[in-house]
Amino acid sequence: MAGSGGGKGEGRFALLLLLPAAVVVFGVVLYPVVRTFVVSLYDITSPMPGSYPFVGLDNYVKVFQDSAFYTVLGHTMYFTLVSTFLELTLGIAVALLLNAPLKARWLWRSIVVLPWALPTIVNGALWRWIYNGQYGALNGLLDTVGISDTPVQWLGTPFLALNMVIVADVWKNTSIVVFFILAGLQTIPDDLYEAARIDGASAWRGFWRITMPLLAPAIAVVLILRTIEAFKVFDIIYVMTGGGPASGTQTVAFYTYLQAFSNQLFGYGAALAYLIVLAVFALAMAYLRLLRQGQMAGVE
Repeated sequence: MAGSGGGKGEGRFALLLLLPAAVVVFGVVLYPVVRTFVVSLYDITSPMPGSYPFVGLDNYVKVFQDSAFYTVLGHTMYFTLVSTFLELTLGIAVALLLNAPLKARWLWRSIVVLPWALPTIVNGALWRWIYNGQYGALNGLLDTVGISDTPVQWLGTPFLALNMVIVADVWKNTSIVVFFILAGLQTIPDDLYEAARIDGASAWRGFWRITMPLLAPAIAVVLILRTIEAFKVFDIIYVMTGGGPASGTQTVAFYTYLQAFSNQLFGYGAALAYLIVLAVFALAMAYLRLLRQGQMAGVE
């Protein structure tokens, strides 16, 4: 009986310790989520308190009737797919290199993390200067090496500007991919590679038969995190292009910002925000399901 009472007391004490964190989670996460959903059900067109008409799911219906939404969704999908693919590909290549027995390996690993440590706003401002058509470093480099002496407006056309923003995003975020993959590589026993070499397997075959399957969990985590971040990209676009030129770099998150805060369509903006959450959730579930299927196939 005494032990049971002590266990209950410890349980109450543990709940008491968790209470501050629970309050923070409710105030910072749960309440805004619920509040935003409530806002999405009303036709709210002003930041001031007042009585606004209840429209139910009309804001969600308007989203799918909005041709501009499909345009920015296309930009978002392109940005997400290209940036995630490049970051994963480069991240695996650099991680394999840093996992090799290099001299001063600690120094190279420290250098690789620097772009990721740079704030996104600073990164965007840096690349905006590099891409400047009049005095940018990129045009200066092309002129110096004799490739082109004609200034290129790297952010002057919609499709080119979107790709240049992708380059800036890849430069910054490949670092975090490298360290996730590198952590996964550190868990692979060297005995497996040694056994493969004894069996006559080439390095390329060992990479596909040993390295990639055992890296699947790390790759899944990277894909989930980077897909979520890329799909809701906002800050680097805000700094580099402001959504231009000709709305060519607007993404769903940036379009949501414009609708909610520039056009003051708060109900419509809240509906857009919820659709972003649902899309990200669906992508995460798809990745996890593929990972689970891959693990089951490996067991079989």
